[in-house]
Amino acid sequence: MKQNCLIVLTFFLTTVFHTFSQDITISGTITDGKNGEDLFGASVIATDMTNTGARTNVYGFYSLTIPVGRHQLAYRNSGFEDQIFDLVITQDTVINLELFLLKEVQEIEEVNITSKRSNSNITSAQMEVTRLDPQSIKTIPILFGEQDIMKTLQLTPGVKGGGEGSAGFYVRGGGADQNLILLDESTVYNASHLLGFFSVFNSDAIKDVALYKSGIPAEYGGRASSVMDVRMRDGNNKEIAASGGIGLISSRLTIEGPLVKDKSSFIISGRRSYADLFLVFSPDEDIRDTKLFFYDLNAKVNYKLSDKDRIYLSGYFGRDKFGLSDDFGFDWGNKTGTVRWNHLFNDKLFMNTSIIYSAFDYQFSIGQGEDGFGIRSSIRDFNVKQDYNYYLNTNNSLKFGVNAIHHTFEPGVLESGDNVGFNQIDLEKRHALEVGAYLQNEQKVGNRWAFMYGLRYSGFNYMGKGTAYEYAEDGAITSEESYDSFESIKYYQGLEPRLSASFIINESNSIKVGYNRIFQYIHQLSNTTTSSPTDVWVPTSNNVKPQIGDQIAVGYYKNFKKDEYQVSVETYYKWLQNQIDYRPNANLILNGQIERELVYGEGRAYGIEFQIKKTKGDFTGWFNYTLSRALRSFDEIDGGQEFSARQDRIHDLNLVLTYNISKKFVVSTSFVYYTGDAVTFPSALYEMDGYEVPYVGSRNGNRLPDYHRLDLGLTWYLKDKKNYKHNLSFSIYNVYNRENAFAVRFVDDFEDNTTGQTQAVQTALFKIIPSITYNFNFK
Repeated sequence: MKQNCLIVLTFFLTTVFHTFSQDITISGTITDGKNGEDLFGASVIATDMTNTGARTNVYGFYSLTIPVGRHQLAYRNSGFEDQIFDLVITQDTVINLELFLLKEVQEIEEVNITSKRSNSNITSAQMEVTRLDPQSIKTIPILFGEQDIMKTLQLTPGVKGGGEGSAGFYVRGGGADQNLILLDESTVYNASHLLGFFSVFNSDAIKDVALYKSGIPAEYGGRASSVMDVRMRDGNNKEIAASGGIGLISSRLTIEGPLVKDKSSFIISGRRSYADLFLVFSPDEDIRDTKLFFYDLNAKVNYKLSDKDRIYLSGYFGRDKFGLSDDFGFDWGNKTGTVRWNHLFNDKLFMNTSIIYSAFDYQFSIGQGEDGFGIRSSIRDFNVKQDYNYYLNTNNSLKFGVNAIHHTFEPGVLESGDNVGFNQIDLEKRHALEVGAYLQNEQKVGNRWAFMYGLRYSGFNYMGKGTAYEYAEDGAITSEESYDSFESIKYYQGLEPRLSASFIINESNSIKVGYNRIFQYIHQLSNTTTSSPTDVWVPTSNNVKPQIGDQIAVGYYKNFKKDEYQVSVETYYKWLQNQIDYRPNANLILNGQIERELVYGEGRAYGIEFQIKKTKGDFTGWFNYTLSRALRSFDEIDGGQEFSARQDRIHDLNLVLTYNISKKFVVSTSFVYYTGDAVTFPSALYEMDGYEVPYVGSRNGNRLPDYHRLDLGLTWYLKDKKNYKHNLSFSIYNVYNRENAFAVRFVDDFEDNTTGQTQAVQTALFKIIPSITYNFNFK
């Protein structure tokens, strides 16, 4: 293994480093001239040279190395006016630049779910990244009129929602826990409000969203399937501004502005639902006392210490509460915090140091005081992270870094009143240290080839204080041993190669290939058909091995009419090792020996994705179709026979269209169709000791009915007033009132059942739902 590592690193370094010519470096930052926000993915191009340019990183910094002499530089970003300069450059130069939006009419035409440059889907080495500007999706109709980046991503290829009432989503056949969700680098463990009807991401506070499905960069690790990287806005450093919206069940307000103009800014964004406020009008006292709401708060501040140093402080706090009078209470929520320091050593080397906190917990209670009891569980992380960008030369851009995460798992605590008769239970906390280090290079070779390749090392130390058990195949305990605090129980490690390569046929055609291996060391356990906040997170341990995901993908990309139309076809194959499932009738709550309930197996997923997008003009949108399979196999389940994973949706189709009728009116529609979820139904009943007992067939051998739904939306831009813009957004969810199955239960209803047989009864959550939202923005 060590010899192989040496060979890889030697090849890596000899490919990257070479002798330098008489070159100079132009560097700086690119920001939005209207509000001072850093522009991620903006381009700086030497138009007098072939295939020579650079892009800004997530902090707006760029570095471009070119020969001494006269050059024409073009600064570009989608939706902004180009700025072009003819310069004679004889030494290293810093150029900080502001770009300004195109005319307002052109701004509202854009409904882009694409990369920043109009043809970067062709020219970049990275397999196509689904990148989303939250401001560009405000017209897309969504449930209850609440614009939602996660729901919009589920309309893109390879991404499948968990269904109505589910908190999870699935990417290319992976599980819901195999998606790394980051908010300003902090892990979000449960990204849903109201059991999945809304996400925790308030679009008013979000600047950029990137979803990596294949060829995942080496800087990311810890999840076997995908990475969703969400970045909060920095705030307006030019002037005080406010925006918000008032909807049927929730409202939001954002305030931002400079602390020191052009040097420091802040943003505070809050949101709350208020369905519970209408319950006070109910004649039923129990209903009046019901709690049913969520709230969240995003906050961020940044300060420019000098031309080379900048600090950021950001945080998120959100919670859901549900309760039935004094009888039942349930709430859950996330907390995150990130402190970052950007430092520019010189015009080529950029550093970001982060200290990150994230936590998720849930708790529910039944009864009150001496007659009640409650259960709580949580997971908490502390993360220290350091990343570097080194712009070696025009053709090579290096990234490297290290990080360490300390995980604390609280499996469960039961507290009860004296009259309940339950003994208090406090399961042992579990601790682990996860480490990572990576080296990655983005390289251009000639005018046609582009590569992004790297290597990540990951390690996981499962450690005390606690007791480690060993189990036989039937789950019986064979041994146990106690460990002191920070004493290592089991250490795992692995190398994770990453590769993306692009062959540019011409400016409008390219072929790409990507490969990645990722180790996943923490796992979410659920024995229900939908993801929920009470699902249990467990670490890799002396019994639980890390999941390993390998994926290879190949794609063809074609643009038409100056990148107005974009067509892509991607196919993939994914191998998944050490997958986790549960034994029949497993108990996952308050189980201190939960590992004895688990079984381990393999998985695979494969598919092909077709997509066509129209990105410019009055009429925009996209259509995609995915044909795929997601399969699992476990020796203890169905005799080792391969079966469909719950997310095995063979056919998946999405259509999103937006049309600008005029400057005042924009209409939109979306249509969704997919194969019904794989589920396990009883196939027969037999009698034992006078009781009817269901006979359950093969795992996930049945299907819910196919899901389909049509939504419509209309945005009416009202007449602007001085420094005040506002609009009304109308939407209809599930226009033709389709009763899509949320669950199916089996009942014996002999009064209405002439056959005298057990009947399957379908439950649907939503039928047709109209909504209206008033949105505003003023300065």
